[in-house]
Amino acid sequence: MIQAVGLTSNPRKALPPAVDDVSFEARAGRVTVLLGAPGAGKTTVLRLMLELQQGRGLTYFRGRPLHRIAHPSREVGVLLGDVPGHPSRTVRGHLRMLCAATGVPVRRADEVLEVVGLVSLRDERLGTLSRGMDRRLGLACALLADPHTLVLDAPADGLSSRENRWLHGMLRAHADQGGTVLTTTTDPKEAARTADQVVTLKEGRLVADQDAADFARTRLRPRVAVRSPHAARLAALLTKEARTAHCSVEVVQEDGNRLSVYGSTCAHVGEAAFRHGILIHQLADETGDMGSNAVVMAAVGVVGAGARVEASATADCTESDTDTDTDDSFDNPAEAEAEAETEVGSEAEVERPDTTPPPAPAQSPPLPSPRAADALSALPPPISVRSAPSPLRPLRYELRRAAGISTGFLTGAAVLVVSALTAVLLARVGHTPQARLLAAWPAQLPLPPAALGAGLLGALAFGDEFRHPALAADRGTVPRRLGMLTAKLVVAAFTALLLAFLTMGCNAEVLYLLYGREFAKVPGDWLALTASWFGLVVGCAWAGVLAAGVFRSTTAGLAAGLAVPVAVVPLVQAAAGNTSVRTAAGLSVRLREVLLVQWPFGGERYLSAAVRLVAQPVGWALALSLTTLLCAYLFTTLRSRVR
Repeated sequence: MIQAVGLTSNPRKALPPAVDDVSFEARAGRVTVLLGAPGAGKTTVLRLMLELQQGRGLTYFRGRPLHRIAHPSREVGVLLGDVPGHPSRTVRGHLRMLCAATGVPVRRADEVLEVVGLVSLRDERLGTLSRGMDRRLGLACALLADPHTLVLDAPADGLSSRENRWLHGMLRAHADQGGTVLTTTTDPKEAARTADQVVTLKEGRLVADQDAADFARTRLRPRVAVRSPHAARLAALLTKEARTAHCSVEVVQEDGNRLSVYGSTCAHVGEAAFRHGILIHQLADETGDMGSNAVVMAAVGVVGAGARVEASATADCTESDTDTDTDDSFDNPAEAEAEAETEVGSEAEVERPDTTPPPAPAQSPPLPSPRAADALSALPPPISVRSAPSPLRPLRYELRRAAGISTGFLTGAAVLVVSALTAVLLARVGHTPQARLLAAWPAQLPLPPAALGAGLLGALAFGDEFRHPALAADRGTVPRRLGMLTAKLVVAAFTALLLAFLTMGCNAEVLYLLYGREFAKVPGDWLALTASWFGLVVGCAWAGVLAAGVFRSTTAGLAAGLAVPVAVVPLVQAAAGNTSVRTAAGLSVRLREVLLVQWPFGGERYLSAAVRLVAQPVGWALALSLTTLLCAYLFTTLRSRVR
């Protein structure tokens, strides 16, 4: 069950808020539809409910706000817009990645593919899917964690009649199993066919909250709107004439002096009033209008807004209200009867007289007490945008994210080719140290190709995710979680180490094949050089990850890696040259004296070597950059949580 109270978006400069004091309930076991023209505020209502947009109000999912639910994806399945995923990722790969994010077994991906009918397209890329297949995949993402509640924004937008029927059949099945379904649409006929409850919005305000049967009777049926100071007399006269002529005419007396006449025409009503000398103030055909003004006013009174609702004699519905498509059949007997009655004109004859009394106006929730009205009129609490606690299995999620597209493999292959060509050119020119030759690092370049490639792959770990947010199927954009950051750093380090090892191996093999063993020999201090090489590549990868996480940009991540040798290293060298810095000579002896312990297996030597590496200008610059980026990431994470 969903309970939304006082949803109000923040004002937009000089414009009124897109949503103003909207309250409604979506019960379990029922399909609830938010109906309204484009711009009525339907999507904004959903974003406020899901805490994706700043505003005011409260929304409870089975009695709990979303930020108090431990695993939101297992409670609420969400589809807002298109499926947010990388266009090069496969359908099955995308779902398997989301399985790791939501913490469900990986076999669940194949199960939902079977349910939505995408088994034959599981190896297709997301960028090649049609509109209907994209909607099916979006529903699969929403159903992945077996949630109790489905919140879908225009799920049938752009679908054919057949796909539309399939989609609403799926939603009906979910509701029949006890789940809650909340969708949006701009088509009143679709709302009447598929919903159990219709909540109508207009210009950001709630104007009606009705059952589907009441909505179909008051909104969809063509009628004659009459205003007269003698409305009661005219209603009795029209009812008497209809029974005498054995015609199926219904007369509903609204509040004040308004009548709604179903099954008749303006000519027939006007002639009857003329014959009996009844004054008429309004006489107009209405199709798809909001219907009973009493219903509208009662519904508005529930939310405590006191909004003025102006009934218009002209239709304010979408073009689909007058559609004559043969697929506009109702799904239950009550709706079918309402649809059949709309096709009966003033000349239609029935076999027996209509002795059924006129139906009462649509029942709306009772008006609140004065105390409740005061509580509702008070300013509701603010809505804070919060990050969802996902992914639940960050390391598995990150591995599937990185391996699910070909960008990483293509980048690695490009790095190997460029490094091999650079090493060959350096060997041909000569005068290049052996260490730089194996790393393919010309003195004119700030970084070798392997370090640049590692920084790019690290930047893509966050930058690609913000452009194609895989976790948006849960709630909003990618959250800033330390567990997720740790997983990305681990995967980036492993990728960088693999890339550095393959680069050195490929360069050595190419040099050996072309120039012989002399150019491919291993330097004497290979251990320290290898550690420095691995540290440089891993540091560039981590700088890319942290910078992309802070600035949410792949370009910023790559720029952070380039800034280390170009800008930070000269600053460190200048600072070290202007101060009296002691060398790290004899560090192992001093460490033993300070700690008063004997390091096992000569461990102080390895620690001394690590400190010597860090004491170099590049090491200092890289450590300083990583520390700064990590602090910036932690600061932005804490700030987002505080807000």
